[in-house]
Amino acid sequence: MSVREAIEAGTLPDRVWIYSNYHCNLECAYCLTESSPRSRRRSLDAVSMIAVAHEAAELGFREIGVTGGEPFLRRDLAATIAAMAAILPVTVLTNATQFSGDRIAMTDPLVGLPVRLQISLDAPDPEPNDELRGPDNFAKVVDAVPRLVERGLRVRIATTVEPGRLSETDHRRLCELHRTWGIDDDDHLVRPVLREGRADATGMGARFERDQLPPELAVAEHGAFWSAFGPTIRGDVADTHLLITRTILPLATPASALLRLVEGRPQGADANIGIR
Repeated sequence: MSVREAIEAGTLPDRVWIYSNYHCNLECAYCLTESSPRSRRRSLDAVSMIAVAHEAAELGFREIGVTGGEPFLRRDLAATIAAMAAILPVTVLTNATQFSGDRIAMTDPLVGLPVRLQISLDAPDPEPNDELRGPDNFAKVVDAVPRLVERGLRVRIATTVEPGRLSETDHRRLCELHRTWGIDDDDHLVRPVLREGRADATGMGARFERDQLPPELAVAEHGAFWSAFGPTIRGDVADTHLLITRTILPLATPASALLRLVEGRPQGADANIGIR
Protein backbone atom coordinates (compact mmCIF):
# COMPACT_ATOMS: atom_id res chain seq x y z
CA MET A 1 0.00 0.00 0.00
CA SER A 2 1.35 3.44 -0.93
CA VAL A 3 1.17 6.45 1.36
CA ARG A 4 -1.53 7.97 -0.86
CA GLU A 5 -3.57 4.76 -0.77
CA ALA A 6 -3.17 4.57 3.02
CA ILE A 7 -4.48 8.12 3.39
CA GLU A 8 -7.42 7.45 1.08
CA ALA A 9 -8.24 4.29 3.03
CA GLY A 10 -8.02 6.08 6.39
CA THR A 11 -5.04 3.99 7.50
CA LEU A 12 -2.98 7.17 7.85
CA PRO A 13 -4.38 10.56 8.89
CA ASP A 14 -4.30 13.14 6.10
CA ARG A 15 -2.45 15.91 7.97
CA VAL A 16 1.27 16.59 8.42
CA TRP A 17 2.41 18.66 11.41
CA ILE A 18 5.37 21.03 11.29
CA TYR A 19 7.14 22.41 14.37
CA SER A 20 8.05 25.90 13.20
CA ASN A 21 9.88 26.77 16.42
CA TYR A 22 10.11 25.90 20.11
CA HIS A 23 10.40 29.27 21.87
CA CYS A 24 7.34 31.04 23.25
CA ASN A 25 6.35 34.19 25.10
CA LEU A 26 4.34 32.05 27.58
CA GLU A 27 5.37 29.26 29.96
CA CYS A 28 2.27 27.08 30.25
CA ALA A 29 2.17 24.60 33.12
CA TYR A 30 1.44 21.63 30.84
CA CYS A 31 3.54 22.54 27.78
CA LEU A 32 4.83 19.37 26.14
CA THR A 33 7.78 21.21 24.56
CA GLU A 34 8.77 23.08 27.75
CA SER A 35 8.52 26.26 25.68
CA SER A 36 9.20 29.63 27.31
CA PRO A 37 10.94 32.94 26.56
CA ARG A 38 14.18 31.23 27.67
CA SER A 39 13.87 28.19 25.40
CA ARG A 40 16.61 27.33 22.96
CA ARG A 41 15.85 28.74 19.50
CA ARG A 42 15.14 25.49 17.68
CA SER A 43 13.34 26.15 14.40
CA LEU A 44 12.66 24.78 10.93
CA ASP A 45 13.52 27.26 8.19
CA ALA A 46 10.89 28.60 5.80
CA VAL A 47 12.36 26.84 2.75
CA SER A 48 12.06 23.47 4.48
CA MET A 49 8.54 24.20 5.73
CA ILE A 50 7.36 25.02 2.20
CA ALA A 51 9.15 21.95 0.83
CA VAL A 52 7.30 19.78 3.36
CA ALA A 53 3.99 21.21 2.12
CA HIS A 54 4.89 20.55 -1.53
CA GLU A 55 5.96 16.97 -0.87
CA ALA A 56 2.99 16.33 1.44
CA ALA A 57 0.63 17.28 -1.39
CA GLU A 58 2.50 15.02 -3.82
CA LEU A 59 2.18 12.10 -1.37
CA GLY A 60 -1.57 12.58 -0.98
CA PHE A 61 -1.79 14.45 2.34
CA ARG A 62 -4.57 17.03 2.44
CA GLU A 63 -3.65 19.45 5.24
CA ILE A 64 -0.69 20.99 7.04
CA GLY A 65 -0.63 21.83 10.74
CA VAL A 66 1.89 24.31 12.12
CA THR A 67 2.73 24.47 15.80
CA GLY A 68 5.47 25.53 18.20
CA GLY A 69 6.37 27.19 20.64
CA GLU A 70 4.48 30.24 19.49
CA PRO A 71 4.74 30.31 15.69
CA PHE A 72 3.89 34.01 15.36
CA LEU A 73 7.07 34.99 17.21
CA ARG A 74 8.72 34.31 13.84
CA ARG A 75 8.69 37.39 11.63
CA ASP A 76 8.62 35.24 8.50
CA LEU A 77 5.71 33.13 9.69
CA ALA A 78 2.79 34.86 7.93
CA ALA A 79 4.55 34.87 4.55
CA THR A 80 5.59 31.24 5.02
CA ILE A 81 2.05 30.17 5.93
CA ALA A 82 0.68 32.06 2.92
CA ALA A 83 3.09 30.18 0.64
CA MET A 84 2.10 26.85 2.19
CA ALA A 85 -1.61 27.66 1.94
CA ALA A 86 -1.18 28.00 -1.83
CA ILE A 87 -0.35 24.27 -1.74
CA LEU A 88 -2.56 22.82 1.04
CA PRO A 89 -4.93 24.18 3.70
CA VAL A 90 -3.05 25.13 6.88
CA THR A 91 -4.02 25.12 10.56
CA VAL A 92 -1.76 27.20 12.81
CA LEU A 93 -1.74 26.68 16.59
CA THR A 94 -1.24 30.00 18.38
CA ASN A 95 -1.81 31.59 21.78
CA ALA A 96 -3.05 34.78 20.00
CA THR A 97 -1.19 37.06 22.40
CA GLN A 98 0.89 38.56 19.59
CA PHE A 99 -2.17 40.16 17.98
CA SER A 100 -2.74 43.09 20.35
CA GLY A 101 -3.44 46.53 18.93
CA ASP A 102 -2.03 47.22 15.48
CA ARG A 103 0.04 44.05 15.59
CA ILE A 104 -3.00 42.14 14.37
CA ALA A 105 -1.98 43.43 10.94
CA MET A 106 0.61 40.64 10.84
CA THR A 107 -2.28 38.34 9.87
CA ASP A 108 -3.14 40.38 6.74
CA PRO A 109 -1.31 37.98 4.35
CA LEU A 110 -3.58 35.15 5.58
CA VAL A 111 -6.96 36.77 4.95
CA GLY A 112 -8.89 34.97 2.24
CA LEU A 113 -6.58 31.94 2.24
CA PRO A 114 -7.39 28.38 3.40
CA VAL A 115 -5.83 29.09 6.80
CA ARG A 116 -7.31 28.37 10.21
CA LEU A 117 -5.98 29.75 13.50
CA GLN A 118 -6.39 27.35 16.42
CA ILE A 119 -6.26 29.44 19.60
CA SER A 120 -5.86 28.11 23.13
CA LEU A 121 -8.43 29.05 25.78
CA ASP A 122 -8.71 26.68 28.73
CA ALA A 123 -11.46 28.18 30.90
CA PRO A 124 -14.34 30.67 30.68
CA ASP A 125 -12.82 32.86 33.42
CA PRO A 126 -9.44 34.61 33.72
CA GLU A 127 -8.18 33.07 36.97
CA PRO A 128 -8.25 29.34 36.11
CA ASN A 129 -7.10 30.00 32.55
CA ASP A 130 -4.23 32.27 33.55
CA GLU A 131 -3.14 29.93 36.34
CA LEU A 132 -2.08 27.47 33.66
CA ARG A 133 -1.11 29.80 30.82
CA GLY A 134 0.21 33.02 32.34
CA PRO A 135 -0.89 36.49 33.52
CA ASP A 136 -3.41 38.34 31.33
CA ASN A 137 -3.62 35.48 28.82
CA PHE A 138 -7.42 35.33 29.05
CA ALA A 139 -7.82 39.07 28.46
CA LYS A 140 -5.53 39.00 25.43
CA VAL A 141 -7.33 36.04 23.87
CA VAL A 142 -10.84 37.44 24.32
CA ASP A 143 -9.61 40.71 22.81
CA ALA A 144 -7.91 39.10 19.81
CA VAL A 145 -10.39 36.42 18.77
CA PRO A 146 -13.36 38.61 17.77
CA ARG A 147 -11.05 40.97 15.89
CA LEU A 148 -9.53 38.06 13.97
CA VAL A 149 -12.99 36.77 13.10
CA GLU A 150 -14.05 40.25 12.01
CA ARG A 151 -11.07 40.35 9.64
CA GLY A 152 -12.37 37.23 7.94
CA LEU A 153 -10.02 34.68 9.46
CA ARG A 154 -11.34 31.28 10.50
CA VAL A 155 -10.68 30.61 14.19
CA ARG A 156 -10.94 27.44 16.27
CA ILE A 157 -10.79 27.36 20.04
CA ALA A 158 -8.77 24.59 21.71
CA THR A 159 -9.35 23.82 25.38
CA THR A 160 -6.71 21.62 27.01
CA VAL A 161 -7.67 20.25 30.40
CA GLU A 162 -6.91 17.53 32.89
CA PRO A 163 -9.71 14.96 33.27
CA GLY A 164 -12.43 16.30 35.55
CA ARG A 165 -11.07 19.86 35.63
CA LEU A 166 -13.61 21.37 33.22
CA SER A 167 -17.11 21.12 34.70
CA GLU A 168 -20.21 20.84 32.54
CA THR A 169 -21.13 24.37 33.58
CA ASP A 170 -17.75 25.80 32.57
CA HIS A 171 -17.83 23.86 29.32
CA ARG A 172 -21.24 25.36 28.56
CA ARG A 173 -20.01 28.86 29.42
CA LEU A 174 -16.98 28.44 27.16
CA CYS A 175 -19.28 27.41 24.33
CA GLU A 176 -21.54 30.39 24.97
CA LEU A 177 -18.48 32.64 24.82
CA HIS A 178 -17.10 31.36 21.51
CA ARG A 179 -20.57 31.42 19.97
CA THR A 180 -20.74 35.17 20.64
CA TRP A 181 -17.64 35.44 18.43
CA GLY A 182 -19.32 33.52 15.62
CA ILE A 183 -17.37 30.31 16.29
CA ASP A 184 -19.61 27.26 16.24
CA ASP A 185 -19.29 24.11 18.32
CA ASP A 186 -17.53 22.16 15.55
CA ASP A 187 -14.65 24.61 15.90
CA HIS A 188 -14.25 24.11 19.66
CA LEU A 189 -11.93 21.26 20.64
CA VAL A 190 -11.60 19.89 24.18
CA ARG A 191 -8.60 17.62 24.63
CA PRO A 192 -6.68 16.10 27.54
CA VAL A 193 -3.33 17.15 28.93
CA LEU A 194 -0.78 14.47 28.10
CA ARG A 195 2.07 13.74 30.49
CA GLU A 196 4.94 15.01 28.37
CA GLY A 197 7.44 17.83 28.72
CA ARG A 198 6.59 20.28 31.51
CA ALA A 199 3.36 18.38 32.27
CA ASP A 200 5.50 15.41 33.23
CA ALA A 201 7.64 17.56 35.52
CA THR A 202 4.55 19.02 37.22
CA GLY A 203 2.71 15.67 37.48
CA MET A 204 -0.11 16.73 35.18
CA GLY A 205 -1.92 14.83 32.48
CA ALA A 206 -2.62 11.33 31.29
CA ARG A 207 0.07 8.76 30.58
CA PHE A 208 -0.20 7.07 27.20
CA GLU A 209 1.27 4.50 24.86
CA ARG A 210 2.27 5.28 21.28
CA ASP A 211 -0.66 3.46 19.72
CA GLN A 212 -3.15 5.52 21.71
CA LEU A 213 -2.15 8.57 19.65
CA PRO A 214 -3.31 9.11 16.07
CA PRO A 215 -0.31 8.39 13.79
CA GLU A 216 -0.12 11.89 12.33
CA LEU A 217 3.26 12.54 10.77
CA ALA A 218 5.06 15.42 12.55
CA VAL A 219 8.36 16.99 11.53
CA ALA A 220 10.73 19.21 13.47
CA GLU A 221 14.26 20.40 12.84
CA HIS A 222 15.67 17.27 14.49
CA GLY A 223 13.52 14.57 12.89
CA ALA A 224 10.12 13.11 12.03
CA PHE A 225 7.77 11.67 14.64
CA TRP A 226 4.63 9.63 15.26
CA SER A 227 2.12 12.36 16.24
CA ALA A 228 2.39 16.06 16.94
CA PHE A 229 2.92 14.97 20.55
CA GLY A 230 6.18 13.28 19.52
CA PRO A 231 8.76 16.10 19.21
CA THR A 232 8.64 16.87 22.93
CA ILE A 233 11.34 18.33 25.19
CA ARG A 234 12.34 17.07 28.62
CA GLY A 235 14.96 18.97 30.59
CA ASP A 236 16.00 20.87 27.44
CA VAL A 237 16.69 17.54 25.70
CA ALA A 238 14.60 16.40 22.73
CA ASP A 239 12.68 13.17 23.39
CA THR A 240 13.09 10.38 20.86
CA HIS A 241 10.58 7.78 22.09
CA LEU A 242 8.21 8.63 19.21
CA LEU A 243 10.97 9.33 16.68
CA ILE A 244 10.43 7.71 13.27
CA THR A 245 13.42 8.95 11.27
CA ARG A 246 16.06 11.64 11.55
CA THR A 247 15.34 12.39 7.90
CA ILE A 248 12.71 15.05 7.22
CA LEU A 249 13.13 15.54 3.47
CA PRO A 250 12.33 13.88 1.21
CA LEU A 251 9.09 13.55 3.13
CA ALA A 252 8.46 10.16 1.51
CA THR A 253 11.13 8.69 3.80
CA PRO A 254 9.40 9.35 7.15
CA ALA A 255 5.92 8.96 5.63
CA SER A 256 6.76 5.48 4.36
CA ALA A 257 8.41 4.59 7.68
CA LEU A 258 5.29 5.71 9.55
CA LEU A 259 3.09 3.60 7.28
CA ARG A 260 5.22 0.52 7.96
CA LEU A 261 4.86 1.09 11.70
CA VAL A 262 1.10 1.52 11.42
CA GLU A 263 0.73 -1.61 9.31
CA GLY A 264 2.85 -3.50 11.83
CA ARG A 265 0.64 -2.71 14.82
CA PRO A 266 -1.04 -5.62 16.58
CA GLN A 267 -4.62 -6.24 15.46
CA GLY A 268 -7.02 -4.03 17.39
CA ALA A 269 -4.46 -1.35 18.30
CA ASP A 270 -5.94 2.06 17.66
CA ALA A 271 -5.96 5.64 18.86
CA ASN A 272 -8.27 6.20 21.83
CA ILE A 273 -7.05 9.27 23.69
CA GLY A 274 -9.41 11.61 21.87
CA ILE A 275 -6.94 14.02 20.28
CA ARG A 276 -8.12 16.10 17.32
